[in-house]
Amino acid sequence: MISINGLSKVFGNNVALREINLKMKKSEFMALFGPNGAGKTTLIKIMSTLIAPTSGAVVIDGYDIREEAIEIRKRIGVISHETYLYEDLSAQENLQFYGRMYEVDDIEERVSDVMSEVGLSPRADDLVRTFSRGMKQRLSIARAILHDPPILLLDEPYTGLDPHAVATFDRILEKSDISNKTVVMTTHMIGRGIEMSDRVAILRSGEIVYDVPRGQIRDEKHFKSIYESCIGEEL
Repeated sequence: MISINGLSKVFGNNVALREINLKMKKSEFMALFGPNGAGKTTLIKIMSTLIAPTSGAVVIDGYDIREEAIEIRKRIGVISHETYLYEDLSAQENLQFYGRMYEVDDIEERVSDVMSEVGLSPRADDLVRTFSRGMKQRLSIARAILHDPPILLLDEPYTGLDPHAVATFDRILEKSDISNKTVVMTTHMIGRGIEMSDRVAILRSGEIVYDVPRGQIRDEKHFKSIYESCIGEEL
């Protein structure tokens, strides 16, 4: 479902990603851990087609990220600590815009459904710039699931969520039958990440330094010791 070969990304003199190789099967859930600045967000942005790699190949669901970005966007849902919403459009207008881009069938009904799922129906016609941080994140969740994508890319999805949004996000993941989706989630929440995933990896200084099935992790304490050994610092 996801194939990454020799992926590197350089910003000026800063090497954000170094020759990353990664393959994920359909319906696999990977939790990706690492300190700030390790390259986690850069990796998600490249997979999301938001930025281009410096070198290497990325193929998602059979589509090349350099040549077929539009097709990839139809197959991914992205939730990030950056909302990427249009502040001067209403919540409903944001979803309608993305729905047209994703070629969603019965778009009016689908927008209404996802607005209800995230608890924003009463604010459907309000401009996004009037929303709280938590409400914007809930709208981002609605956008990510709007087209029922087979792939979810979650970059610190719990950051900035209010308790309502956290509960909403967990409920939506359950309702969306996450077992049928391929998921990459970056997170600092070790317990939650291990619990949700079936594969765990650690990114350090732009390189994947650890990647195993979750079954090889005994518990959170065990993983913390592995993490600290890989990163060279305490959590």
